[in-house]
Amino acid sequence: MPQREPSVAVETPGAKRTDKLFDGTAPDAVEQLAASLLSQLTPPWARWFGLSEGSDLTPEEREFVAPQLEKVSGVLQAHFDKSNFAVEMHQCYLDLVTAGTACLMFEETPYGEASAFRFLAVPLSQVVFEENADGILAATFRRSEMRPEDRARRFPKADVPEAVKKRGRDDPAYRVPVIEAVVPRDGRFAFRAVAETGLGTGEGAMLLAEGDFRHSPFINFRWLKAPGEIYGRSPVMKALPDIKTANKVVELVLKNASIAVTGIWQADDDGVLNPASIKLVPGTIIPKAVGSAGLSPLQAPGRFDISQLVLEDLRKQIRKALLADKLGQPDQPRMTATEVLERAAEIARLLGATYGRLQAELLTPLIERAVAILGRRGAIPEIRVDGHSVDLEYKSPLARQQARQDAQNAIL
Repeated sequence: MPQREPSVAVETPGAKRTDKLFDGTAPDAVEQLAASLLSQLTPPWARWFGLSEGSDLTPEEREFVAPQLEKVSGVLQAHFDKSNFAVEMHQCYLDLVTAGTACLMFEETPYGEASAFRFLAVPLSQVVFEENADGILAATFRRSEMRPEDRARRFPKADVPEAVKKRGRDDPAYRVPVIEAVVPRDGRFAFRAVAETGLGTGEGAMLLAEGDFRHSPFINFRWLKAPGEIYGRSPVMKALPDIKTANKVVELVLKNASIAVTGIWQADDDGVLNPASIKLVPGTIIPKAVGSAGLSPLQAPGRFDISQLVLEDLRKQIRKALLADKLGQPDQPRMTATEVLERAAEIARLLGATYGRLQAELLTPLIERAVAILGRRGAIPEIRVDGHSVDLEYKSPLARQQARQDAQNAIL
């Protein structure tokens, strides 16, 4: 996995992270792809999912259930809109595009909040995954350092020693190391959170919370998966050779430009000229001995114009690998209907496998956990999205493109 800070590598406070970054093509393309995924898969404040009648219902049951499911979909959408889903989901897409794997923590808020949902994009440097027999990232282990107030908010029922509370009040920089584990067990997910040893209390690991869930609070999803691997592969990994080469070319161009601007100078050792005291500024008088050449410029051995051709080709390949030209706005404002359809078909072809994986690992678990939380709170009837009585429909722009393609094939 690429050493991307702070998502993958452990960050050192005050460390320089961008002092060797010279080309901004890849960061810009990554941001565009992440924003496009957010608008194409889970657009904020738009209906990107729906609930419909399952295949086992009779026509009379379908007629009765349809308006109820539409009301439930509206309640779900309202809770998503009032939560921090759009902000955290965008951060997960950035991890997905860069590292190939992302982790979204889906928690339930206390009663009285505007939304029953709370989301957190978990940095990949904090989590470790394990696959189940079906190839799904089911088991999740997370190690994080929490402030005392964050620990008290997440685990209000934990029996914390008074020494730990006092240290949190006395030291504003104090962090509590916490390990969380979610492991599948008998069709459910067992959960346990403990505080690491070394809290200064002399006691061992401290249990903060334990229990079980019907659906895992950690939603883990991948861009692409190779056989035998657990973590996903990203489009940045595919374009990494071009990214590194373009960055080096820009670095060399800047070095050549600095030489062209300031120049390389030579001088005779005539006993009068002191190179250490020379400043090349307007109006400077440089002394020299009679008959000596004084200070003269050294001509560069060659030109560096060919670098622009190489750089343009590399930037084009990077943007193509990161789909910046496919999902973004077209350069030409006027497009015919055929061009629009062909563009949609090309996007569906390129993202077909990735979209299918995101449906299975992200969208479906997300809606299932949301339905379970609201059903337990009594905000909606307790239903089960299993495809028999209640089915899940995807209404995102990318899903509608596939529906339009199916309609066009049916017409032809």
